[in-house]
Amino acid sequence: MNRLIDKVIMITGAAQGIGEGVARAFHAEGATVIVTDILVNENNALADELGERAIAFALDVSNEEQWQQVMHAVEERFGRLNGLFNNAGITGLEAESGPHDPEHVSLNDWHRVHAVNLDGTFLGCKYAIQLMRRTQSAGSIINMSSRSGLVGIPGAAAYASSKAAIRNHTKTVALYCAQQGLPIRCNSIHPAAILTPIWEPMLGEGVQREAAIKRIVADCPMHRFGEVSEVAAVCVMLASDEANYLNATEINIDGGVLAGSFSPVQKD
Repeated sequence: MNRLIDKVIMITGAAQGIGEGVARAFHAEGATVIVTDILVNENNALADELGERAIAFALDVSNEEQWQQVMHAVEERFGRLNGLFNNAGITGLEAESGPHDPEHVSLNDWHRVHAVNLDGTFLGCKYAIQLMRRTQSAGSIINMSSRSGLVGIPGAAAYASSKAAIRNHTKTVALYCAQQGLPIRCNSIHPAAILTPIWEPMLGEGVQREAAIKRIVADCPMHRFGEVSEVAAVCVMLASDEANYLNATEINIDGGVLAGSFSPVQKD
């Protein structure tokens, strides 16, 4: 349980879902975790529960000034940063503001999704690189993309676009750091349907829930949702020294969905 011992790692969007699960996994592996979120109460509660080697900061990832403030506080307190998980993101569908298809999505909704998902990732990479350079820290940046960044999603055009851009920016960051002679790796992960609280309103209860789950996982060769722990395991590996030669890669966590066309076996 010491794969990340002595590492200082920041997680954005850490208050719930995948961010929370990854923060817990990093902490369990010995890291000092900096958990950040706009959900201040939940984020603080997570840090309090984790106890020693955990600290919470409020952070709106689309706000550059807040990034500067948090990174300054991290440098003052720890003197280094060894990892960043750029996880915070939105689908744009949470507020039910209207359709998100290419014909009808509003420009305001388009900008909001990109501000959180893409600008947030850009700012995280920017200020992590600067801090790691100043403190001469070897580092691992993990960017949260998505299966939706690899295929078209007609009903979530802004989300898909932002995640595709994150995929590309990850490679740019990795190559830039290598060009600069910085010991900083940058990789992206691409989960498909991972069972987190964000799915609960769409799943319902009882028979409705069973039917919804069956419909959603129908195209997955493994016939199930992914678990947060399965995403966290990949993040632990990427953040650890075991992955020192993994750079500018993209890792799909999708149960085989993107491997190709899938024809389920018909049962009698």
